[in-house]
Amino acid sequence: MPAGGDESGSVREPEGVGGRSSTRRDRLRSAVLWGIVGGLSVVVLAQGWLLVGGSLPISFVGVVALAGSVAATTGAVAFVTEHRIARKRSKRRT
Repeated sequence: MPAGGDESGSVREPEGVGGRSSTRRDRLRSAVLWGIVGGLSVVVLAQGWLLVGGSLPISFVGVVALAGSVAATTGAVAFVTEHRIARKRSKRRT
């Protein structure tokens, strides 16, 4: 039996997939998580650059400010575009 299936062998889709559209709260949660990923990526890249032996033209406070602005931009773009991408994906399936 496939994972997530029933006796008939059909596979169930997770909640939130299919006919149910995502709520504003779900979209906001997703956007916040993408923002965190974007901000932490900047910090990781800066730390990696320092470990390799490079120097940064900005201070630690500047790196944190840059990470915050990247996080805010990433979150905003994710919030605005997520429903459009989901709509386009659902049209392509049919």
